[in-house]
Amino acid sequence: MSDGARAKSDKDKSARTRSGEAPPLAHASPGRLAAREIYYARLLRGAALSGSLVALTLAAGTVGYHAIEGMDWLDAFHQASLLLSGMGPVVDVKSTAGKLFDSIYALFCGVILLAASGLMLAPIIHRVLHRFRIEDSREP
Repeated sequence: MSDGARAKSDKDKSARTRSGEAPPLAHASPGRLAAREIYYARLLRGAALSGSLVALTLAAGTVGYHAIEGMDWLDAFHQASLLLSGMGPVVDVKSTAGKLFDSIYALFCGVILLAASGLMLAPIIHRVLHRFRIEDSREP
């Protein structure tokens, strides 16, 4: 292998992360915030992940209430969405399997609500903390 090819290979290896994948977005240079395009891409990615997580959880709850408790699709969707939003159940669940599903789904919804909020707020908090660090590093 020639020196030029070896140098290019070493440079490609250093640009990769430990998992073997190339970094998804370029980072800002030290002492500067990331460009607005990168920031907006991070916001969009967090919103997409959060929305997907909520949609999958809502679909699982709707199917669960329909299959286990025998609710109509609209009633199952209504029950699942109110539990996911934190408002609580609408319909009293009668079967033992339905009560177990209701309990587990309610606890799971609380975790999903926290995770979705974290995914949405992470880029904003990250940028604010970087802004404070950059301002502190400029002080004498």
